[in-house]
Amino acid sequence: MNNIVLYQPEIPQNTGNIMRTCVATDTKLHLIKPLGFVIDDAHLKRSGVNYIDKLEYEIYEDFEDFKSKNPGVYYYFTRYGHKPHTSFDYSNKENENLYFIFGKESTGIPKEILQDDLEHCMRIPMTDKVRALNVSNSVAIVIYEALRQQDYNDLLKEEPHKGANFLEE
Repeated sequence: MNNIVLYQPEIPQNTGNIMRTCVATDTKLHLIKPLGFVIDDAHLKRSGVNYIDKLEYEIYEDFEDFKSKNPGVYYYFTRYGHKPHTSFDYSNKENENLYFIFGKESTGIPKEILQDDLEHCMRIPMTDKVRALNVSNSVAIVIYEALRQQDYNDLLKEEPHKGANFLEE
């Protein structure tokens, strides 16, 4: 199962967008405190639109609390990583929990956490003209790479409301 983990997220709009992505991809969201907003904040609801009630999520007191409750493989996203996110094999992991961990917008994931698992520290390749991509964009890039490798699991490949032949009609 794929999981997105936000370590101390600060900006409600980013978390709201990530919530929508998690609902769209059938991915569980894990939020590690402290949060820079209240979970029912109006900005968060506006970003998540009408999907928050369909979201599977859990909130943790700290990183140790999260780790104690979630066995699996952890992948850390940091601008200091040496491997691109595409260099890992996420396929055939239906019986293994994969956790894609993103740090807070201002400072990322603490160095002490990253140093414990340098093998799984990665970055999304980009130019030297920006420090980092927006975290909600990064989450979307990474979860769709994992899903691509998993043949999109049970996600719909055709639009369910207007029908598969909508463009042809």
